[in-house]
Amino acid sequence: MRRHASLPEALPKAVRALCAPLAAMVLVLAAGPTYAGCGDHPGPKVDWTGCSKPRLLLAKEDLTGAVLAKSDLGSTNLSQAKLPGAKLTEADLSFAKLDGADLSKADLSKAMGTRTDFTGANLTGANLAGADLSRSKFVRVKAAGARFVKSELNRSDFSGADLTQADLSRAELARVLFATAKVTGVNFALSNLARADLSHLDLSGVNLTDAYLMRTQLAGANLARATGVTQAQLDDACGSAETKLPPNTTAPKTWPCAAFDRPGQHLNVAKALSERSQGTAR
Repeated sequence: MRRHASLPEALPKAVRALCAPLAAMVLVLAAGPTYAGCGDHPGPKVDWTGCSKPRLLLAKEDLTGAVLAKSDLGSTNLSQAKLPGAKLTEADLSFAKLDGADLSKADLSKAMGTRTDFTGANLTGANLAGADLSRSKFVRVKAAGARFVKSELNRSDFSGADLTQADLSRAELARVLFATAKVTGVNFALSNLARADLSHLDLSGVNLTDAYLMRTQLAGANLARATGVTQAQLDDACGSAETKLPPNTTAPKTWPCAAFDRPGQHLNVAKALSERSQGTAR
């Protein structure tokens, strides 16, 4: 009896060569992805890249090493969550609660949001380069060695934060509150610190090279061992008789600044400036 060739044997070799990769791809797809999807439950190393996860209750969840890049976490509660080594690059964190969360060595580069709450969070060694998190709360955060390079943090609150050796160079820090913060060795080079509050801080080892210090509050601050400080910067800033200055600099005659430049004052700045100009005109 004549034996008929099976279908695979009957196909030309060239066709079989083309079909082999396709068959392998079908098998891989049938097996499913090796990473988690948007529908997966929260857990260590979960992958929610680009997922919409707003207004969730994830307090105290273990998300160690989770991938949350480009995800929408707006208004999500991540209080005391475990997120060490997590990837939150370009994530939307608007109004999210991350107070008490462990974000040590997490990557939050280019994360965005406003009024995000990081109160008491562990940001040791975290990367927030290029993040836009203005008006956020970083009160009492542990952020030693963290990177905030080129980040936008205007009007944020770093009261009581540990920023030892943190890199805040080229950052937007206008009107940021640093009350009682530890800033030893912080790099503020080329940053905008206009009207920021650095009063009564020990600025030993702080790099202020080319930092913009227009009306920066330096009352009672110790700049004796700060680096990069120029007389021109001090002339723009707001210090006091208690401010300790670097060698070869002197306190400007304009110190202390006008009342509307000092923290806690709520005067009408426009009106005050108008009165000044009228007085000059006379």
